[in-house]
Amino acid sequence: MSILNRFRLNGRRLLITGGSRGLGKEMALAIADAGADVVLVGRDPESLEATSEEIRSLGRIATPIQANVGDLNACSQMCEKVLKDHGPIDIVINNVGGRRIDVPLTEQSLEQWQTILDLNLNSTILCTREIGKAMIERGQGGRIINVASVSGMVVHRSIGGRSYETAKAAVIQFTRAAAVDWAPHGITVNAICPGGFMTEPNVRWCEQNPEIIDSFRRQIPMGDYGQPEDLGPLAVYLASDAARYMTGATLVIDGGFTLT
Repeated sequence: MSILNRFRLNGRRLLITGGSRGLGKEMALAIADAGADVVLVGRDPESLEATSEEIRSLGRIATPIQANVGDLNACSQMCEKVLKDHGPIDIVINNVGGRRIDVPLTEQSLEQWQTILDLNLNSTILCTREIGKAMIERGQGGRIINVASVSGMVVHRSIGGRSYETAKAAVIQFTRAAAVDWAPHGITVNAICPGGFMTEPNVRWCEQNPEIIDSFRRQIPMGDYGQPEDLGPLAVYLASDAARYMTGATLVIDGGFTLT
């Protein structure tokens, strides 16, 4: 058997939040290219349909679902709908997230703080719990991939919204805890920590705050930001049988940023 066969995902189904754009889109396309069907969750119907069409062009089934998973009630309803109408789910990527708020800690309201925790942390916990429970009941294992951030490991200077660092650090530790609990069920739970990637929000940041973006770039040993497609192969690995013995890991992909 070729070693590449261990990376094939034929016959499996992925659920990915924030899957229609940026890093989520590239991970969804990579996993579809490896053979899996995809349930895409996002807020924007146009980008959902556009990414779904790209997945279908690869010969896979794409199911777009419009939902704001930062709203925990909507997130719970989405999980229920997916399990009822589009299950079983073999792979989950909790990708949705973002800083969104650039205000000093002294000025960030509790409501703002809670909003960012719901978006980045609590939606991850909720999707993991609901879909993971169904994986346990099914008894055939599964793969859960949580997209954290290097911001959960280091603190960036000259930027506000510290709820983001807090949430992503909690995602890393939640990943470790869930991995311990669910390893006996054949479910692996791992985290990806991207560094700086030129996603649409960061392109906008670059236009609005060029000095901050340039400062970050100078701190990357490889000399530049990553491109969203750089994340696809790592997602395929974690979703596949090639990673069957890896769980509770935090995999950094940042061009060496956290080494300096």
